[in-house]
Amino acid sequence: MTQKACAVLEMREKEVRGTEAIKEAEYDLGGTKVKVAVTSGLANAAKLLDMIKSGEKDYQFVEVMCCPGGCVNGGGQPHQPGYVHNFTDLRADRAKALYSEDANMPLRKSHENPEVKAIYAEYLGEPNSHKAHELLHTTYTARKIH
Repeated sequence: MTQKACAVLEMREKEVRGTEAIKEAEYDLGGTKVKVAVTSGLANAAKLLDMIKSGEKDYQFVEVMCCPGGCVNGGGQPHQPGYVHNFTDLRADRAKALYSEDANMPLRKSHENPEVKAIYAEYLGEPNSHKAHELLHTTYTARKIH
């Protein structure tokens, strides 16, 4: 994908943000139509995959976030008592705050961060190198909630 195409996608990323189960968008990248779907939660992922398998939907790019509501609602979020989460859309509030913070950051992309570039240049080599994989990748460990 060209830098210009990436810029187009970045400008329009709002179309596939939010807490809806399945979000869709279509982009024209230099004359090539690219259909995009983003979903969260494994039940929604299964629905989306079924629609793709049946031919009902056709996408060139699909993003699946396992946590319902996406990473913003992931397991690392603080637990809230019922009197808060029963009357507040925490997912929407968290997403709004994160998107706002992100939009106002002077440096928004890790691959453009001078410190990240230096670590790769001086120590890790290139992205996906054996050393980077060994040091930066992790595995899931089940833990009790309380």
